[in-house]
Amino acid sequence: MSNTENTASILSGLGISHLNEMQEEAHTAILDHNEVFLLSPTGSGKTLAFLLPLVSILEKDTPGVQCMIVVPTRELALQIEQVWRKMSTGLKVTCCYGGHDMPTEIRSLSEAPALLIGTPGRLLDHIYRKTFVAKTIRTLILDEFDKSLEMGFQTEMADIMGNLPRLNRKILVSATLGSKIPDFTNITSPITLDFIGKRRQVKGLSIQLVEAGKLDKTETLVALLRHLGGDATMVFCNLRDTVESLNRRLRDEGMDSAGFHGKMEQEERERTLIRFRNGSVLYLVATDLAARGLDIPDMKHVIHFELPMKGDEFVHRNGRTARMEAEGTAYILHAPDEVLPGYVREGTPVLTLPGKKPAVAVSDWTTIYISGGKKNKLSKMDIVGFLMQKGKLDKQDLGLIEVKDNISFAAIKKQVVAGMLKAIANEKMKGKKYKIEIAR
Repeated sequence: MSNTENTASILSGLGISHLNEMQEEAHTAILDHNEVFLLSPTGSGKTLAFLLPLVSILEKDTPGVQCMIVVPTRELALQIEQVWRKMSTGLKVTCCYGGHDMPTEIRSLSEAPALLIGTPGRLLDHIYRKTFVAKTIRTLILDEFDKSLEMGFQTEMADIMGNLPRLNRKILVSATLGSKIPDFTNITSPITLDFIGKRRQVKGLSIQLVEAGKLDKTETLVALLRHLGGDATMVFCNLRDTVESLNRRLRDEGMDSAGFHGKMEQEERERTLIRFRNGSVLYLVATDLAARGLDIPDMKHVIHFELPMKGDEFVHRNGRTARMEAEGTAYILHAPDEVLPGYVREGTPVLTLPGKKPAVAVSDWTTIYISGGKKNKLSKMDIVGFLMQKGKLDKQDLGLIEVKDNISFAAIKKQVVAGMLKAIANEKMKGKKYKIEIAR
């Protein structure tokens, strides 16, 4: 199969008809140059931009790790891994991050993957443990490297690069305007692709002010969410405590909401994202941890309950909507005593909410937990077959199914969940009894 045919096949499998301008230029630059600096906004398709060239760079018959991708967060590592798996390249990938089971990672690395993805601290830990041979790595990608530096990972990243003696291709990726290449990378003459400076106004994105007026901002948010209906929406706050209190208020209003911030346990964060992805949660109230690097679908609406200090974070938040040339709206909740920062344009249109309040939108879905996953040889098709045959579900009753290493989750229509759980109470899947219940 030619490279063109292979690329077309991969894009088809991802449900993409063609590459955008940034992805085309990045693909060519990464294949033709050993030092590439890519600046592109959140939501523009950067992950595919640097993964697709790897299909031509990585060699199927070459032993050892050939490429390492370093990322600031576990969520971003998992997102990149998922995209690579969907590309069906036939090349093994391993994902390593803090909080993940170390023995599981060591076993996976015993048969070296072609592509290794991970967070700085965990990757450095594996280098020190010698769980893989670092000298086989020729390509290094630092994705969201500015975020890694912001989170204090400079020493770890420098140490990682110091332990890659045969590195000959370096790719730095950022979504932040003004990002500087760190000295420790020893990058001397990079090809720079700047899709931020040239395109500050994202196509398809509209921004509107929502004045709180006599209402407080929380009441205004509730009214806005009622007005927007059941579309998946992210609500951004600056502080964890605000996320917690706001999420409680929305749930008290009967809304299908969930909170997301860095103080939550990793497992709780991952389960929250699963429920948001599959539509069981309609509204995600989050800190800037959710502004980039998460595997969540495009959405029509982003709401700034509080505005961030920096304009770049405002851009990252807005990047959760109007992605890949789609249309979306970012709403700014504004109280009378608040001064708008300079990055909010003068003359931003004001949305006037109708006096009549629509009913609260409620999700049609709930999420069930299954106590088995890939390590138990369970697949999506196994779960679909079991739930339809033994659980008496119709195809339209099943939503998104996600199979992890040791557990799985499935979205089920709310009105059929109780009957399904009763029907499968004593049934086995592939000869084994699994715990199946509504996910918490």
